Amino acid sequence: MKALETQGISKGFAGNIGVKRIQALSDLNLQIDQGEVFGFLGPNGAGKSTSIKILLNLIYPDSGRATIMGKDVKEKEARRRVGYLPENPYFYDYLSADELLWFAGRVSGIDKEELKIRADMLLHKVNLQKARSRHIRTYSKGMVQRAGLAMALIHNPDIIILDEPMSGLDPLGRKMVGDLILDLKSQGKTVFFSSHILTDIERFCDRVGIIVGGELQLMDTLDNLLKNNATLEDIFLKVVETAGGGNEA
Repeated sequence: MKALETQGISKGFAGNIGVKRIQALSDLNLQIDQGEVFGFLGPNGAGKSTSIKILLNLIYPDSGRATIMGKDVKEKEARRRVGYLPENPYFYDYLSADELLWFAGRVSGIDKEELKIRADMLLHKVNLQKARSRHIRTYSKGMVQRAGLAMALIHNPDIIILDEPMSGLDPLGRKMVGDLILDLKSQGKTVFFSSHILTDIERFCDRVGIIVGGELQLMDTLDNLLKNNATLEDIFLKVVETAGGGNEA
């Protein structure tokens, strides 16, 4: 059973007046194994965020099917197993990190004692323990990103989907997120993340997929791709050039 899977997913968006319809995804087939770290690469507008939103049932495909642990993404029980960090998280900024995690944990059905333990642990992991009582409106972009990561993990999900998780982070923040990804992998969790930072992909991922213009152009293990002294940057640029660039999706 695959942790995440898409079968023939296609998705288009209506353009503005006088602008043709945008085909964001065309016949996308992804298979993400349980316990692996999968890197999803592509230029801006390639369809990465659209794919993630379909996997989370936030938007609906025009055709095809997406599943989480073999269950259709439309089923609530399937989505309960997923933690999600969007590229640009937005929260009620009058809440503190403590209150944010309390809210998310209680909505997820975690009892109060377990929630307190998990919140303490996660705030320590994302280095927000000293700022846990401050309003989120006083946080930097990187701090908001780290609070969002803690929120994504509060219910101890089996699958973690991260859309540009390093966005807005300084080198220390990037290291912290990277270490957390490796820790999740050691626990047998499945991590699916998109990134433009190829060195991060090389460090963390078991397999990668490259999407260009809404079409999956390549999917392989990192070991296979980096044989013969190849670099991921060279492979990525060649794939994008061969495919003719991206679209606005």
